[in-house]
Amino acid sequence: TPPRPATSRRDTAETSYQQAAAQLALDQAAVAQAQASLDEAQVNLRYTDILSPVDGVVVSVNVAVGQTVAASFQTPTLFLIAGDLTKMQVDTNVSESDVGRVREGQAATFTVDAYPGQPFHGTVAQVRNAPITVQNVVTYDVVVAVDNPGLALKPGMTANVSITTAKRDQALRIPVRALRFRPDGSAPDATAKEGSAVYVLASDGTLRHVEVEAGIRDTLHVEVLNGDLHEEDRIVVGLRREGAEAAPTLRLPGFHGLKRL
Repeated sequence: TPPRPATSRRDTAETSYQQAAAQLALDQAAVAQAQASLDEAQVNLRYTDILSPVDGVVVSVNVAVGQTVAASFQTPTLFLIAGDLTKMQVDTNVSESDVGRVREGQAATFTVDAYPGQPFHGTVAQVRNAPITVQNVVTYDVVVAVDNPGLALKPGMTANVSITTAKRDQALRIPVRALRFRPDGSAPDATAKEGSAVYVLASDGTLRHVEVEAGIRDTLHVEVLNGDLHEEDRIVVGLRREGAEAAPTLRLPGFHGLKRL
């Protein structure tokens, strides 16, 4: 056969080159698409690692191993994390009659059922303004900041809290019950100043009426600011009559000596 012209061979080579270039472009596009799929798969794989945005201690887990986690998951909170259990707070409800005396910075003492008889100490950090009404009883949330270096206190514990709203050193105090006592069993005079009188057992066994001025108080004791009372006086808080009828002889079991704080 006669040799092919050079022009024909060149055209064939050009066609082969263009076909190869087109195939290369297709292969490069396929590689780019595969890389995009790989990147997407790697991103989705990273989504399977749920990372906490903060350091802390896991307090509760709301999911189980093998449970499906999706964007439409009914429990949006998977884990409850406490940032620092060495710094805790106690939320206590204070009645509206007492909240006016509570201030930030006041000392607080509380106990928990887990450690009977062991007091814990804290400081009032916040007195919240939003009322809490339960069965027509209004209280306010008071936050007490507590140091918990030994991690003895656990989240969710119930506490009985006492807040020191006032303090007196070397104060003369008497039982609060003494302010309500009357020898005849009657209630204190409503027109008189609340807690304006007490009864003292005299040396001859009679009761001596003493006018007093009351100061600060807690659930058990009240401070005496003024009045003819002395530290060894015996204050009457109650009585029990001997016999079936009202005999003149009285047994007074509720004697309390005055004490200083």
